[in-house]
Amino acid sequence: MYRTHTCGQLRLENAGQEVTLAGWVQKSRKLGGMTFIDLRDRYGITQLVIDASAPAELLETAGSVGREWVLQVTGKVIERQSKNPKLPTGEIEIAVSGIKVLNKAMTPPFTIEDVSDGGEELRAKYRYLDLRRNPLQRALFLRHKIAHEVRNYLDSQNFLEIETPYLIKSTPEGARDFVVPSRMNPGQFYALPQSPQTFKQLLMVAGYDRYFQIVRCFRDEDLRADRQPEFTQIDCEMSFVEQEDVLGTFEGMMRTLFRNVLNVEIPNPIPRMSWYDAMDFYGSDKPDIRFGMKINEITDLVQGHGFSVFDSVEYVGAISVEGAAAYTRKQIDELTEWVKRPQVGAKGLVYIKLNEDGSIKSSVDKFYTPEQLQAVADRLGAAKGDMMLVLCGPKRKTQTMLGVLRIEMGNRLGLRDPFNFAPLCVVDFPLLEWDVETQRFYAMHHELTAAKPEHLELFYSNRKEDLEKVCANAYDFVLNGTELGGGSIRIHEADVQQRMFEVLGISREDAEYKFGFIINAFKFGAPPHGGLAFGFDRVCALFGGQETIRDYIAFPKNNQGRDVMIDSPSYIDQEQMDELFLNSTAERK
Repeated sequence: MYRTHTCGQLRLENAGQEVTLAGWVQKSRKLGGMTFIDLRDRYGITQLVIDASAPAELLETAGSVGREWVLQVTGKVIERQSKNPKLPTGEIEIAVSGIKVLNKAMTPPFTIEDVSDGGEELRAKYRYLDLRRNPLQRALFLRHKIAHEVRNYLDSQNFLEIETPYLIKSTPEGARDFVVPSRMNPGQFYALPQSPQTFKQLLMVAGYDRYFQIVRCFRDEDLRADRQPEFTQIDCEMSFVEQEDVLGTFEGMMRTLFRNVLNVEIPNPIPRMSWYDAMDFYGSDKPDIRFGMKINEITDLVQGHGFSVFDSVEYVGAISVEGAAAYTRKQIDELTEWVKRPQVGAKGLVYIKLNEDGSIKSSVDKFYTPEQLQAVADRLGAAKGDMMLVLCGPKRKTQTMLGVLRIEMGNRLGLRDPFNFAPLCVVDFPLLEWDVETQRFYAMHHELTAAKPEHLELFYSNRKEDLEKVCANAYDFVLNGTELGGGSIRIHEADVQQRMFEVLGISREDAEYKFGFIINAFKFGAPPHGGLAFGFDRVCALFGGQETIRDYIAFPKNNQGRDVMIDSPSYIDQEQMDELFLNSTAERK
């Protein structure tokens, strides 16, 4: 065998044993006549020592090894003279009696250390080296642990893990599909699934009342820290359930994950919040409730006093930032420029300071008396030393801008500790969104989402105002300002599904072509059903205290959707293009 123990296994109680280890050279150093080598595998590091009195051949081999060489060593476990309390193996070392070089290595392009000297693009190019580093190994171990706990929990709840196809039919709405040409069906294409949505509903029609899958999904969309073109979902569906059944089951899953993976207890039940309250008080449908700084509307307090900026808008809102009255004019000017960035979109920023001496100072002093500004402070619950930040404009747009500003101030004040976990369920979303440009409704979730039973009368109305009031039987799980997952109770009746297509402006012909299989399936006795999907990569990242998901995916893409390690995507040769009946106008680089 190549090894009797791993490099993280041996302890002082193993002293005197003859062992064989195998691994990579972390570093090598000489002190006097002694040679020390740190040997590493994914389990840990063990120090090797080669005494100056060792045979010449052994000394020569030990002196020649370099970083990342692969070695097999034999020797005796001995107590270490200079112990290292930072290492689990820090009380012992191996007195080496033999070294076999299994593979030499080129000097790596960056250091294989917890904190590397390699930039992100360089480490992505040599991802197989980057994956040797402890932070990434811990990340992938965490991913494995979470997947294991998910499967155990769902199995205990009678869920069946069932695979669904990767080569499917392209459907409208949502992000762009990745498409795959079919050689056997010239001119026709498969799509890679953005989610197994229709298949899991068909499994409910088929009678498999509890389904799950930890499944790869694909979306051709712009990338960011928590988004990849291929990602993983914990995808689930249940029959004969209402919203509370689904939420209760998956609150249980989240509590199990927190308890078994992080040894953390979260609230039971997880707090609920309506979409409307989330937008009104946090400016986001995925609010971070780890800190206060709630948004308050102050339109009625500030209009009608001669300040035309406020008088001419639909909505004026504000947040109160604790302790920020100490901000200098320079800091306020910088913050004003920050809110004008395209990512926020504000035209300007008004401030109101409640100074420690009780006086009030504002950028709009000449339009308001101290008493009128104090009324704003009272509404926001501001105290001495706080500063209120005010934005205005269309209601939802302004609330969203205030939500972004709130998160920024939370970051600046250190209020967003990644290991302070605050889960939340957001419910009562609007079913439909009206698009001014196209003058039509779009589904806020997807076209298979059911309306709340009590809103069915509104759902069948032909008045735009009524349809805008319809709430979806939908829900999202949110953690620390990130949407972890979401789902809904589905439409299970063919006539109700057809009504949804009508509202969305999807003709009967288009509906039949794109969704005929599921509409027909509903005619054969579809049970009431619902489910949800968690972003598995996001769960892993947040459990690890990170916002980016890349370290929790073994081989991720960069911001341009490229794998720079294998140089993908790439061109294919003309023969393969011809086989697939493809033509391309793109110029090859």
